[in-house]
Amino acid sequence: MTTASHPGLRARLATPARTVWAKHDRGTDGWLPLWRHMEDSAAVAGLLWDTWLPANVRALISSGLPEGERDGRRLAVWLAGVHDIGKATPAFACQVDQLADCMRDAGLEMRSAKALGPDRRLAPHGLAGQALLGEWLRERHGWAGKQVGQLTVVIGGHHGVPPEPGQIAVLQRHGHLLRSPGPSRDAWQRVQGELLDACAEEYRVQDRLDAWRDVRLPQTAQVLLTSLVIVADWIASNADLFPYFPQDAARSGEERVAAAWRGLDLPRPWAPEEPTEDAQQLIGSRFGLPEGAKARPVQEAAVELARSMDGPGLMVIEAPMGEGKTEAALAVAEIFAALSGAGGVFFALPTMATGNAMFPRLLDWIDRLPSTRGAQHSVLLAHSKAALNEHFADLMRDSAQQIVAVDLDAPKTPHAASAELVAHAWLRGRKKAMLASFVAGTIDQLLFAGLKSRHLAMRHLAVAGKVVVIDEAHAYDTYMSVYLDRVLAWLGAYGVPVVVLSATLPSRRRRELVEAYAGAAARDEAFEAVAGATAYPLLTAVRHGGSPVMRNPGASGRGTDVVLEPFDDDMDALVERLAHELAGGGCALVVRNTVKRVLETAKALRARFGDENVTVAHSCFVDVDRAVKDADLLKRFGPPGTARGRPPGPHIVVASQVAEQSLDVDFDLLVSDLCPVDLLLQRMGRLHRHQRGVDQRDRPERLRRARCLVTGADWDPEVPVPVRGSVAVYGAYALLRSAAALLPHLVQGEARAVRLPDDISPLVQAAYAADTDAPAGWADALTAARERYEDHRADQSDRASVFRLGKVGAPGKPLFGWVAAGVGDTDDTPAGRAQVRDSRENLEVVVVQRKGAGTLTTLPWLAPDRFGKALGGLELPRDQVPTRQAARAAASCGLRLPMQFSYADVMERAITELEELYVPAWQMKDSHWLSGQLILALDENCQTHLAGFSLSYSESDGLEVTRD
Repeated sequence: MTTASHPGLRARLATPARTVWAKHDRGTDGWLPLWRHMEDSAAVAGLLWDTWLPANVRALISSGLPEGERDGRRLAVWLAGVHDIGKATPAFACQVDQLADCMRDAGLEMRSAKALGPDRRLAPHGLAGQALLGEWLRERHGWAGKQVGQLTVVIGGHHGVPPEPGQIAVLQRHGHLLRSPGPSRDAWQRVQGELLDACAEEYRVQDRLDAWRDVRLPQTAQVLLTSLVIVADWIASNADLFPYFPQDAARSGEERVAAAWRGLDLPRPWAPEEPTEDAQQLIGSRFGLPEGAKARPVQEAAVELARSMDGPGLMVIEAPMGEGKTEAALAVAEIFAALSGAGGVFFALPTMATGNAMFPRLLDWIDRLPSTRGAQHSVLLAHSKAALNEHFADLMRDSAQQIVAVDLDAPKTPHAASAELVAHAWLRGRKKAMLASFVAGTIDQLLFAGLKSRHLAMRHLAVAGKVVVIDEAHAYDTYMSVYLDRVLAWLGAYGVPVVVLSATLPSRRRRELVEAYAGAAARDEAFEAVAGATAYPLLTAVRHGGSPVMRNPGASGRGTDVVLEPFDDDMDALVERLAHELAGGGCALVVRNTVKRVLETAKALRARFGDENVTVAHSCFVDVDRAVKDADLLKRFGPPGTARGRPPGPHIVVASQVAEQSLDVDFDLLVSDLCPVDLLLQRMGRLHRHQRGVDQRDRPERLRRARCLVTGADWDPEVPVPVRGSVAVYGAYALLRSAAALLPHLVQGEARAVRLPDDISPLVQAAYAADTDAPAGWADALTAARERYEDHRADQSDRASVFRLGKVGAPGKPLFGWVAAGVGDTDDTPAGRAQVRDSRENLEVVVVQRKGAGTLTTLPWLAPDRFGKALGGLELPRDQVPTRQAARAAASCGLRLPMQFSYADVMERAITELEELYVPAWQMKDSHWLSGQLILALDENCQTHLAGFSLSYSESDGLEVTRD
């Protein structure tokens, strides 16, 4: 920027420094001098600070600096300005001959890239810049060697990986890569010092460096400064926004930056004021409750607890299914955001399906917020299939934007009066997308913040500026919890507000979550009380470094008594029992623990009840069929008043674990395989979920009392024997502990029904407590199962720890080696998800149909889109890119193959066979729907063979796999 007091960098530099280059386009031969890229980057960093960074991020960066946010802004702008100083070295400058020759003509001698050879790689420009800035701070400003690293690591890590100590040591032994030896060495040193001096003067840090010398910058601030510099560099490196010379040499720096910033048009962060309404009014207005409806006690208590806290922290909300935990979390998020300065919300869910279900609810809530009216905010659905979601696809289409510098005289489009939600074009891609203000997505996106990987700082920036909501906290196993607990520790250090939701959280896990966020220094007797709390519903809150507080708000008064009955794992007996129970009509839900058992059960039931009276739901459907299944279940079996076409019965839905989470469906009778007690309670939440008439009189007479048949085990022996498939999924120990906790209810039946919600917490704690007495005769079996379980947990923890991010270091300790021995790049792919989940890498395919003549088409039964355009049976030509409509329809038929295909030898064979159907025309840049996808072609009977297995697929039953 050029003003009277700030003449700009160029005016401060002699000719040799002006010749140093930073960017070059081999296609056009355009280039950019280093001084210009420094100015661009610094200006962008200042604009990001002023208009884009949430207030809490600015405050955290500035917290340890003498003049607070004034110093914070100066430091951020200056570091962005000097981030590429490492390009003023022979190791970098030698790469483009004609630009290197200009520098040689100015006295900056250097060997050619060929002459420098592979040694040049020892001085990547980030590491070189770190070394040069450190030397400058020591020699020009008297900083101690131990002090410089906390700032210079920002320069060294601006390409995603902070340098490791070993790399720094090696570079020190290769000084010729930083300055050519001989007569021009002094010239190199003068140019490097001149550029650094100019930046210090231009960005007003020359007189602040002495004051900063004794600062101990928290590692959290180092991470956020690194990520801010990365964002500024990415924007300033976009040639559409900041054109290269000679094309753009005539414009002033101010004009160049203003045009670029207007073309980028980044939405500002959310900045809510603390709501003034009482809890009843707040819940009613934000969620459109009908007149006369009241907030539930849990919601009211959560709002009051959030307001009573000294500042934002962690809140764990434990309450029964259907008590409005989601609404409570969002109401708390609004309060926490106002208190903390957070600029958005990330709602983390266990699966893509639950993420899809949450996304429209999040959009509705945003639209009702007073703080979003008349403002533009960025939103994101964060999982690998998000582009196929209609709600998000609409936003992407409506937000179509070309990222290019805009003439300052061009008219600006005004924003709408209501909230304008955009899927911003620049905030897309695996490294930038999570920077959107409002995000719903899978828990993987949060767990990645605990995985040592490239550009980890960007993931931390994405969550540091938000309120984080973690749903279904009971659903994450030991492996995932290792990452989650470390992420919570960092979120606590950042001061990020977090809301954790669960209906069935073991008390031990509650304590682990609270302790992880609070930090080890805060441990006291109060945490013992957290582990020992038995009240339900229960709210637990804690601030980082503080002691927890708990509230017991009571349930809403709605309750259900569920009679449990052990039932033999006999298919014929199950068919007869269901025929008896449903003789007068009604709808039953049968939940099996494996897809194989789902399909076997459905086959037997259809033989008795007919195809039209049995519905199948499980995870092995193509994406679009799975979405249709979920919508159909909600439409037919959802709440009274919203559901349409509920069958009078008899009708049976046979489902896998997909019925446990986030589906508001209601059945008259439940049959479930034995499973961990918290999951069984989730399944029971689908039984008599809603009131149907006074005393359930709108249900068939036999089914007016809620009943759950627990099968999937041999109940005759003294110790129950779960079926093999269930043991493979959950382990014998969890199943036996579940059976032990449920035993009084199973034995006494109607005399001791499970009372929901009253019995939820006692059952969960009984199943997961370490000191629960075993039933008579069970001790040996439980001991043996527990030994295997503990070995498995230890193995999970050890394996997860390999790539887990380290603890937050002491203030002032540089981030050197922060992601050393990490996994490299990671993203929301099967391989990426496998790094934060204890699962083998899944094989994902796109399913199409091959006609008799060899023609490929989309699956024939796909329904038309909402505009009436046909999607089924569309041709997919192999000699050209398919139409967008056909390609998108094909991509919507993605399928994750089951576990049989995750073993290394089977997967390798399957990939080899699938790659035989490689279509070069589909790999083009304009074929993003199908490029890089493995294609599984079914024959005209929807069957095929793959890696020694027979595969059969149907719209009604999904994928069935048998060994050849």
